[in-house]
Amino acid sequence: MEHFVAVPAYKGSFGEAQATRLLWRAGFGPKPGQAAELAKLGLRGAIHSLTRPKSKRLVGPNPVVEGAPLAPRDAWGHDHLWWLDRMVRTEAPLVERMTLIWHDWFATSKAGSNQGLMLRHNALLRRHALGNFEQLTLDVTKDPAMLLWLNGTSNNVWSPNENYARELQELFCLGAGNGYTEGDVRQLARALTGFANDWTDSGPKRFRFEKKLHDPKTKRIYGKKGKFTWQEGVRLVTRHRRHPEFFVTKLWGYFIPGRPSPATCKQLAKLYVKSGREVRPVLEAILAHPDLYAAGRRMVKPPVVQCAGMLRAVGRGIDTAAWVWTCEAAGQYLFLPPNVSGWDDTRWLDTATFRARWQMSQYICEPARLDPDEHTAPADPAELVTQAAAFLGAQLSGPVRAGLERYAADTLATADADWKKDTYPVLALNALRMLVATSPDYLTS
Repeated sequence: MEHFVAVPAYKGSFGEAQATRLLWRAGFGPKPGQAAELAKLGLRGAIHSLTRPKSKRLVGPNPVVEGAPLAPRDAWGHDHLWWLDRMVRTEAPLVERMTLIWHDWFATSKAGSNQGLMLRHNALLRRHALGNFEQLTLDVTKDPAMLLWLNGTSNNVWSPNENYARELQELFCLGAGNGYTEGDVRQLARALTGFANDWTDSGPKRFRFEKKLHDPKTKRIYGKKGKFTWQEGVRLVTRHRRHPEFFVTKLWGYFIPGRPSPATCKQLAKLYVKSGREVRPVLEAILAHPDLYAAGRRMVKPPVVQCAGMLRAVGRGIDTAAWVWTCEAAGQYLFLPPNVSGWDDTRWLDTATFRARWQMSQYICEPARLDPDEHTAPADPAELVTQAAAFLGAQLSGPVRAGLERYAADTLATADADWKKDTYPVLALNALRMLVATSPDYLTS
């Protein structure tokens, strides 16, 4: 069902540049030729191809490390590689990108559970990727990984634990101090009592709800009285009058830098409520908004998005465990966010993390480097830069292109012997690929 609410939409040209930005913001960048094909669909067609994918298959060779299949439930880093592989091979990139967004939104870590439970949690987020936010919140509330991470199974009628009740309001649904009190936190914690699990030598097992552990007495939440169950407690939060604005503003921030204008925020919130708290219509409106395509509003790519995008661009699958430590050093180890607030995106690109971006690019560019004894390259600076950009499907701004062309020209100018004139263009092309991969234009979208 369509829920019409007038939200501003982009009216400009939708060409390859706009399609490329859309694929980076709503996925993991284009595979070769994909941006051109998407541009042919027009803005609405392109967005619908992402929000309503015809296929969710994984296409390409299965991931291997040292010649063996992955063991994501057991081996160090293999859970990260398993999910990165999905990002690289998926035919439904927005589903995978939204799964990543929910992982940051409802930040849960294997530091509080184990890899098996985190994979189960990951499947839950993927099922709800473009679905109903209220249902997602209900299912996350009873999910074993979350129950362990925020002490849900330590919350009972005799000893209420406020951890999840607090974060449900502060981080997930309302915002810090936005329409709730400390009393609401305590009363909501009582509504959320009743979950339990067993502990065995192999870890936590048999997660369940036990009525005898639940506080059945009357609670007072947001001025309303009732013998609220845990489901009713969650719905009180997701139907709070402050929730829609919080939701659309937070979701907006994953796709467009800054906050939406007050008018746009109001329109998106109205669309969200009118649709019954469905994610897809709000997401489609955000992806069609003029602000997403504004030239000056670029966003730094999260490390795993950068990594997956490079692999997609060169047609390479998961074949080394290096993607674990390079992503971690760049600031993002999947299934292990730093805390319940998720990752700090102001750290995506700074002096501490940039070196890992360079190393990540080396792992892409080095295996594909051209041998001067076997390859030729044009002795033209502009063409060398064009070929280097094409290697990753990068779109270069005027200043970056000019700088790279100057570098290429200076390199070629030092070729004072015939063998250098044959060799230097190839060497320059190899170097230019690295410089493109670590350029401001490629590290942002």
